[in-house]
Amino acid sequence: MAKQEKELTVEERLKALYNLQKLLTEVDRVKTLRGDLPLEVQDLEDEIAGLQTRVSNFNDEIAALNEEIKNQQAQRDNAIALIDKYTKDQDNVRNNREFDYLTKEIEYQHLNIELAEKKMNEAARKIEAIKMEIGNAKETLDDREHVLGEKKAELNEIVNETKQDEEKLREQARKLENKIDARLLTAFKRIRKNARNGLGVVYVQRNACGGCFNRIPPQRQMEIKMHKKIIVCEYCGRILVDPALAGVSEAEAKNA
Repeated sequence: MAKQEKELTVEERLKALYNLQKLLTEVDRVKTLRGDLPLEVQDLEDEIAGLQTRVSNFNDEIAALNEEIKNQQAQRDNAIALIDKYTKDQDNVRNNREFDYLTKEIEYQHLNIELAEKKMNEAARKIEAIKMEIGNAKETLDDREHVLGEKKAELNEIVNETKQDEEKLREQARKLENKIDARLLTAFKRIRKNARNGLGVVYVQRNACGGCFNRIPPQRQMEIKMHKKIIVCEYCGRILVDPALAGVSEAEAKNA
């Protein structure tokens, strides 16, 4: 195969490149039928993943707040038990000093109860607020999942309609690529990738480059017609061929 590629003349290589360009342009046209749907589907999938992560984080936050409420309840219950104990101990004190000490301890435990209840109420309010956020996020999530389902169905329908044509075109393109030497093929793909309209090979139209429409000097046009070497546009870098090689008449090229 490698030997065959080397034996191709410049004219044959240019013809293969131009035909490859036509096939890939047709592939681009088929892909254009899908419009922005692939990007829309990807954006929706990313947004849904983000919403799911958000809901998961909210649930983790609620779990942490419930744990905090549980801890504060334990502290409150402990304070209530201590108040009960200290109150009973006051009946058995030996002097005013012990009674005053127990009184201060009871007051301190009442403060602990108030603080624990305050923290529990704050946590409960946060949980309610987060639940509202979860509700909003889930509502948005349901809406996005519904839209995603519709977009995917639409995209799959278009893909199924065009899949056979695209595969056929790509198979033809692969066969042509095998005829073109690796270096030239790599250069062509690089040019095509950087070209706004995906054209890596163009023919001369109205004495100008068919890609960027900058004028080509007569001497340069003569060199292109001779098919002795690969010539690129000095302005846009696209590979240039003459109209005849592209199967276009001079009249058509002048009126293009």
